[in-house]
Amino acid sequence: MRSLKIQAYHPFRSPEAKQEYLHFYDYLAEQWPTPSETRLVSTTFGQTLIRIQGPADAAPLVLLPGDTETSLSWLPVIEAFSQSYRTYAIDHVYDNGRSIYTKEMSRPSDLVDWLDEVFDELRLGRLNLAGYSYGAWQTALYSLANPSRVEKLVLLAPSATILFPGPVILMRAVLYHFLPYRFVARNYFHWYGPDAVNDDRTRARVDEMVEEDLLARRCFKKRKFVPPTRLSDANWRELRVPTLFLVGENDRTYSAQRAIRRLRRVAPEVETMIAPNTDHYILLTNPDWVIRNTLSFLQKSGK
Repeated sequence: MRSLKIQAYHPFRSPEAKQEYLHFYDYLAEQWPTPSETRLVSTTFGQTLIRIQGPADAAPLVLLPGDTETSLSWLPVIEAFSQSYRTYAIDHVYDNGRSIYTKEMSRPSDLVDWLDEVFDELRLGRLNLAGYSYGAWQTALYSLANPSRVEKLVLLAPSATILFPGPVILMRAVLYHFLPYRFVARNYFHWYGPDAVNDDRTRARVDEMVEEDLLARRCFKKRKFVPPTRLSDANWRELRVPTLFLVGENDRTYSAQRAIRRLRRVAPEVETMIAPNTDHYILLTNPDWVIRNTLSFLQKSGK
């Protein structure tokens, strides 16, 4: 693996790009509720920023965001989760946000190793894991590799993991990736979130996500993407962690109904629920539903 050239402004393209992105990031972070603390945790992959909140003696709940998103994506649910749990919302080390990678990630096992180091540095024993989209895929991988460390697992609209994305979203994603223009990004985000853009408040947040995405593309250096994988039937049968799968009925990534049919066939012990009138942006579109069902699952005794 080639060595990285680490400048003072890494992982940004320039000092000016770093200042521009972090100014916008910190503006969004002003919405994060207090009291809370932030920590930079050192790993062999770099420094990871974590937002910590909730009672110090409460059970830990670790939160992983989606691809190109940050810990701030948990804003709609963080206050409710932090009333009952000690929450740890993470900025991916190899993605947008305030984490700083010093080693490239090239395979799924790198993500598992990174998380294990983060949890060790935080001195977390058994913990609850919740992931959204790309982050949900990572939490599933981690739970397969380290089942004794995970109390319960919550998968929110996971990327791949259960089903591969359909051809329509793949074609749209390719255009979005290679044509970094505002109208292309806006069209993609609005198509991906049909329920979110039907409401004035959430549509404004989707448009803010478009601006954030374009800004990050301008400011960050290019990184190799580790694509999410579909877990095999054997993987699902090997998963020994109590698991909840939540998905919106209008998720464009794959058919919610087909995903649940597969889980019922290969992993019937996984609890599954479909949110009505909800797209892929499940945290934004239907936070109350996510809060209610996630807390009910986590607080339920037994398997």
